[in-house]
Amino acid sequence: MPRVPPTGARLNSMHENLTPKNTILDAKQMARIIRRMAGEVVETNRDLANLLLVGIRTRGVPLAEQLAVEIERMEGVKVPVGVLDITLYRDDLSTIAAQPQVKGTTLPRPVEGSTVLLCDDVLYTGRTVRAALDELLDFGRPRAVKLAVLIDRGHRELPIQADVVGKKVPTSGDEVIEVTFQSTDGIEQVRILERKAPR
Repeated sequence: MPRVPPTGARLNSMHENLTPKNTILDAKQMARIIRRMAGEVVETNRDLANLLLVGIRTRGVPLAEQLAVEIERMEGVKVPVGVLDITLYRDDLSTIAAQPQVKGTTLPRPVEGSTVLLCDDVLYTGRTVRAALDELLDFGRPRAVKLAVLIDRGHRELPIQADVVGKKVPTSGDEVIEVTFQSTDGIEQVRILERKAPR
């Protein structure tokens, strides 16, 4: 089992110039929402044998995994889960790092002919999803591609909308939504963080 770094250290390094404003979802609330999302996925995808869940690395992956667990619990069908690393497909690649770390994409079966449900933690400008679509289509032509997000915070820059939304959270441009999962961060919660005012 992978070692999870201390929660405080991980979160502090992620958001050095941000301060917590409030917690909008705790672990129980997240679990309840993901259970409801899984129900929506089942209702709108009757052919579960053709469904492929693909999490956008990093925190789209635990969302996809938890949705798969809930779908199996409800329907007795084990839906495969893939991982999409969009690092080299980002339109801001030159600004994020001189040598960005690529962790790799893993798809458990061909996307050709499958109904792919892309999963991500937060839908914001839509640019992450656009990059994910670009990469996904390089692997083949799915029957359909749908999108599930835990949080939709608005502020879209591209005409992209989610098919399954856990919670809509209106935010300002100075706020950041932080989603953490047990498997990646040692804690499950959703918080709003605020940028520190310049001194």
